[in-house]
Amino acid sequence: MPLRILAIGDLVGRPARQFIHHRLADLVERERIDFVIANGENAAAGLGITRSIAQKLHQDGVQVITTGDHVWRRADAPRAVTEDPCLLRPHNYPAGAPGSGVVVTHTASGVPIRVINLLGRAFLDPVDCPFASVDRILQHEPRTAVTLVDFHAEATSEKGALAWFLDGRVSAVLGTHTHVQTADERLLERGTAFISDLGMTGAHRSVLGRKVEATIQKFRSRLYVPLDVAEGDVQMCGVIVTVDPETGRASEIRRVVES
Repeated sequence: MPLRILAIGDLVGRPARQFIHHRLADLVERERIDFVIANGENAAAGLGITRSIAQKLHQDGVQVITTGDHVWRRADAPRAVTEDPCLLRPHNYPAGAPGSGVVVTHTASGVPIRVINLLGRAFLDPVDCPFASVDRILQHEPRTAVTLVDFHAEATSEKGALAWFLDGRVSAVLGTHTHVQTADERLLERGTAFISDLGMTGAHRSVLGRKVEATIQKFRSRLYVPLDVAEGDVQMCGVIVTVDPETGRASEIRRVVES
């Protein structure tokens, strides 16, 4: 029986968390979802994530939470990623960083799923090579048929290159970070599903989840302006990927926008 996996784009602040709390269960039931992942690196007031927020997201049905370049913005983040194996930080942070960027967990029916979290290097702070990092995981860790990669990166070219590099070796490469859902979802030649960016979960009337007026002021003045999280009119963006649990090959990827 094929697995149906829901991958949710960057959660921005309380509006996104409330949406997950009130709406995720209905969506999972309606779409017959077997497994849910979400990027939570902006879940705490739009910047970072805390242990308590991660726990609540798990309770609301998100099995694995991925992050990105803002993972360390909250004081308890090192402890959070250490204590919660299903709260990932990018695996290609330098050696010695707390936590891990890879986890193998299971669906309710017992199918193992591996999730890998990586951070891009183009236009972002320098980290270890994501290509080499994921290659080491796939070569040296026990084989898991269904493998999902959240590649938190700025450049669509870097995301596309990693997807082709991993084609046939993982089930899906799912881009995050830009908060804008792309229309390039596709199945690659050897069965890997790919999309450059899942998009954002947060206020639709916003600039990347932040208040419109404050963002305009910041760009016009070039001064420091607090970019508070926008409220209301929340949309959830993501994809549903259908995967063969035996081979790990994806047979479908479909964009979703819920409001």
